[in-house]
Amino acid sequence: MSKKSKRLRKIESLFSPDQLYSLKEAVEILKKCPPVKFDQSVEINLKSGIDVKKSDQQVRGTVALPHGTGKDIRVLVFARGDKVKEAEEAGADIVGSDELFEKVKGGWTDFDAVIATPDMMRDVGKLGKILGPRGLMPTPKAGTVTTDLKKAIQELKAGKIEFKNDKSGNINNLVGKLSFDEEKIVANIEAYLFAVAKTKPSSTKGNFMSSLVLSSTMGPGLRIDLNSVAGI
Repeated sequence: MSKKSKRLRKIESLFSPDQLYSLKEAVEILKKCPPVKFDQSVEINLKSGIDVKKSDQQVRGTVALPHGTGKDIRVLVFARGDKVKEAEEAGADIVGSDELFEKVKGGWTDFDAVIATPDMMRDVGKLGKILGPRGLMPTPKAGTVTTDLKKAIQELKAGKIEFKNDKSGNINNLVGKLSFDEEKIVANIEAYLFAVAKTKPSSTKGNFMSSLVLSSTMGPGLRIDLNSVAGI
């Protein structure tokens, strides 16, 4: 049996796997863990009580995190004509149409979010096998298929994220960086949970939010007491 590292032993001394923590307690523990050489992401794994086999119990929505994700978001915009200049002036990192479409079709995905004008969706829809599995396919519901490129780009850059359930009914997202103040991390998580709670399908039976685990990139997964989060 391999010997546990000093860092792992320190982490294990900070929490109990069977204990439920408040958001504040969990964030404090993550911040006490021995540091690494990069700014770790803070991530949420929310297990929902939806029946994923039922089409009317799918969860999907967006939320503007009050303190952003802490990540420099590279936004790609599919647009033509005057919309190209509009996107560039609004801060888009990559803008184009046919050549850009072919580049992505070839497997290039060096970007974090995709926006498209409605007239581009016939071509963009063909990129579903590439963009879909990565959660990058633009949709009207997420506000990423739009003619108001300035608004969409600025929202993404400021920390607007999309959430949706996977095939197991789990909802996973990055909600900040460990370098954030504790209050900012908690505020981001609360805003996230409130937004998810609002998307509860009316036909869901039992607890909509079954369990919540908060973690950092190189830290432990901490079980959160959902009853300690007011409003959900």
